[in-house]
Amino acid sequence: MTANSRCSAAEPPGLETQRREIESLLRECELRAGDSWYVVEHRWFEQWKEFVETGDQNSSSFPGQIDNVELFEDLDSYHLKERLVENEDFILVPAEAWHKLLAWYGVVDGQPALERKVVDLPSTLKVEVYPVEIFLCLHSNMENVITAQFSRADNIQSIQRVMCQAFSAPPGSECRLWMKSSDSNCERLRNVQMSVLDACLSSGMTVIMETRNADGTWPSSRPQIMRNSAEDQDSYQGQPGVCGLTNLGNTCFMNSALQCLSNTPPLTEYFLQSSYLEELNFTNPLGMKGEIAEAYADVIKQMWSGRHYSVVPRVFKTKVGHFASQFLGYQQHDSQELLSFLLDGLHEDLNRVKNKEYIELRDADGRPDQEVAEEAWRNHRRRNDSVIVDTFHGLFKSTLVCPECHKVSVTFDPFCYLSVPLPVSKERVMEVFFVSLDPYAKPVQHRVVVPKAGKVSDLCSALSEMTNIPPEQMVVADVFNHRFYKIYNADESLSCILDRDDIFVYELSVPEEQQEDQVLLALYLRERSHYRDYGSGSSSYGTALFGHPLLLGVPRSSCSQEALYNLFLQRLARYVRPPDPSEELEEEEEEEDDDEEELYKTQTNGISDDEQQEDAEKAGPSQTEPCCGDASANGRPDGTAAAEPLPDLNRKRPSLDRGDPETGNGAQNQPEPPCGADTITADGPNPRGASSGTTDAGPEPPAERTPQACETPGEEREEDKQEEACSPSPPANEQQAKRRACRKRRKSLFTIQAVNSNGTTERGMGEGGSAVSFSSQPYVAIDWDPEMKKRFYNENEAEKYVKHASMEVPQQQMTVQLQECIELFTTVETLEEENPWYCPVCKKHQLATKKLDLWSLPEVLIIHLKRFSYTKFTREKLDSIVDFPLRDLDFSGCLLRKNPTNGEPPSRYDLIAVSNHYGGLRDGHYTSYAKNKDNGQWYYFDDSKVTYAREDQIVTNAAYVLFYHRQDKIRKPTLPAPNTSPANDATSSRDDNAELGAAPYVTMETD
Repeated sequence: MTANSRCSAAEPPGLETQRREIESLLRECELRAGDSWYVVEHRWFEQWKEFVETGDQNSSSFPGQIDNVELFEDLDSYHLKERLVENEDFILVPAEAWHKLLAWYGVVDGQPALERKVVDLPSTLKVEVYPVEIFLCLHSNMENVITAQFSRADNIQSIQRVMCQAFSAPPGSECRLWMKSSDSNCERLRNVQMSVLDACLSSGMTVIMETRNADGTWPSSRPQIMRNSAEDQDSYQGQPGVCGLTNLGNTCFMNSALQCLSNTPPLTEYFLQSSYLEELNFTNPLGMKGEIAEAYADVIKQMWSGRHYSVVPRVFKTKVGHFASQFLGYQQHDSQELLSFLLDGLHEDLNRVKNKEYIELRDADGRPDQEVAEEAWRNHRRRNDSVIVDTFHGLFKSTLVCPECHKVSVTFDPFCYLSVPLPVSKERVMEVFFVSLDPYAKPVQHRVVVPKAGKVSDLCSALSEMTNIPPEQMVVADVFNHRFYKIYNADESLSCILDRDDIFVYELSVPEEQQEDQVLLALYLRERSHYRDYGSGSSSYGTALFGHPLLLGVPRSSCSQEALYNLFLQRLARYVRPPDPSEELEEEEEEEDDDEEELYKTQTNGISDDEQQEDAEKAGPSQTEPCCGDASANGRPDGTAAAEPLPDLNRKRPSLDRGDPETGNGAQNQPEPPCGADTITADGPNPRGASSGTTDAGPEPPAERTPQACETPGEEREEDKQEEACSPSPPANEQQAKRRACRKRRKSLFTIQAVNSNGTTERGMGEGGSAVSFSSQPYVAIDWDPEMKKRFYNENEAEKYVKHASMEVPQQQMTVQLQECIELFTTVETLEEENPWYCPVCKKHQLATKKLDLWSLPEVLIIHLKRFSYTKFTREKLDSIVDFPLRDLDFSGCLLRKNPTNGEPPSRYDLIAVSNHYGGLRDGHYTSYAKNKDNGQWYYFDDSKVTYAREDQIVTNAAYVLFYHRQDKIRKPTLPAPNTSPANDATSSRDDNAELGAAPYVTMETD
């Protein structure tokens, strides 16, 4: 209050009365935060005290009008002088005492009343003699600065009001304030209810105000906007809400969820009307201090401004990652998980309940459902009251029954979305390759139906019905990268086998004598390199796996080098040409001693003849099975009986061996046997030496030939002089004999070497002259010289396979009704062992039966289709088509309340949005369909690209999250439907690549 003259009130009371009243007020008034006190010059107040103490109205000590002139720095600004001291320069009087003195004596003309607030400083209350003096300016005009004083008890909203008035901001415009504490540092004043003191504003600071642009952006943080061309920056005007979202790197899951929420009318209108500003909750410990709600509001206002083709939600993505660390970075995530976090975050940021009270939940205890449900909903609203609760929350009834005492527990719980299961088939379709015992029969690809929870023996039984081969004569293996990733036992679960695995089933021979012990032998094919691998420090030649491994049933007594060589030649007969002895003799005669001498030198491993002989006896295969060209190339099905290349097996997968196949863990320099050892010739096994002397046979390097890229069969080159491991420095008189032995050994097509499961580390030979050791699963490799492989190995033939008639039968796409999924949601189930229920009667945890029933439904119902199935042993995505209605989804048969009162809303819903997921578990892409609330047109949102959509395109097997709007709340479109005929691109007329009705394209993203 300011007054510049005596108040025109009645005459002041007597001097004694004045003294008594003022002294009483000064003595009794206590400081209370927010109260007003007034500054009075000390000299004038002492003069007044002397005057009233004389008791003489005509005394010469009459003080006159209240005069604070000595307190001011100048009479233009009326700023207080610095460093004034209380009770020396001024005194403080409470508001009531000031008004009495003002009424009795008035104040000097022009002087303002020095009103000051009581502020609650840490640990003390104090009258704020010197208020905070702040500089105010607009973001758009930083040069126009005004000065204003505010109490530390004032809130930020009072500063905003002063600034809006001072800078003539348009009524209703959305503003926000920034505190500039230094030349380069600005901090957002987000909570307008916070006091100046709590906001740490001090004198000399600058507060900047900005108003939101027409396109929904802020001047201080205008995002990158995707435009078609530079001239469109300010001229584009499109349909509000029809706006893409830029993919920041595997953020299609976020874009899909945002597009669905953006096209949820009640929530979007709430943000477009800025209703959220009054409900931001900055103190909720469960919330995000309003930051998620503000970031979401910014995205929505930009998308619905109609000024952008596409918006970059980078700030929103950063905020989400800040408050939910699982969304940090740029890995692929689940759109439903992001949606769940976002709805919960928006609810807590906009919760109208500032202080949540503790509410003890009660069990039904036999009370009527209606009573218990109403109580549960009231309790929920006492702690949770926001636009999210108003729009998305419903109520379901949960019934638990103890299996022992049959105690029934009934509770009513709120939900934000329904996660409904999909009916799961108890069977699965598997595609396998069957390799017959007949060496001239090509592998046959079969499609068999097996129990989903079955065992490997069930797969063999199903295949037996097609092949008439007893299941006992079958072995199942997973082939990967030219080697066996795993050889399965008959009792292993089929859940271990994924759909993408290349599964081969090998027919085994029946031993002629039942008493004879048979060995399962795994056979790999390897090719020796032309040159020694000097970089590895090994003195041997490197090898690389190729072709298709085999599994053979071999009698234990037939595991000698000679027997195995003949057996392998027989099993490879379809694609290995038997050599002509005369051809070999001619080849042998062409070799020159000098070359052979050099070859002998390069292949010496520096080991004595005795050691090499010993190693030769150790190396050898131990178990084998039918030779089936393992699936290793993309099949080229032509629907005929003609053979086709097998699928690609050269895929990445972790090694089962301790060694790293990529780095050649087998480089252990196992020596070849000396040339004097038994050597197998093309006509039959030569009695000495079968070890190849090659180690380090890791997976093929990228430049190596894969089974798909077959070389032309029949190409022949002169046979290269291949290695023979001889002793490093034999006596001169022995060299000729050794060279003759080497020449003789070269007649063999391949050498046999015991290896590990990866086909890399070479092992010693077995006991008793056996080529393999039987202490564990035996693996052997046959090593080919590159030139010999060129001449005698027909790669084209090895790759061929035929398709069984079962492959031609089209697979039926499973279709389920949405109603079936909802019925499954309300089906009785037994709790899992990891999640038991504590029975209050039995006083222990029980695996109770649980049943969920729908009690009340929200205005917008979100239905999450649980396509991703995770168990202890398996993970899969269900690609069933869920047939969901676009209109008139009726829940009247699902609601527990069969006779709702007249005040209850109807239970019919229309579809407004769908979040789609294409792909599998490890990679995929999210898109969305949504219906614009203003014109009623469906659109397809694929990141930054937006196209028109037809209703018959919406129901697909990619549908993942469904958004339904209750019919009584649906508002009719205010705009006519757009003309969708010119192009399919809804945000740009320049896209000539898409036509109306074209199926939306899908780009796969991988993490």
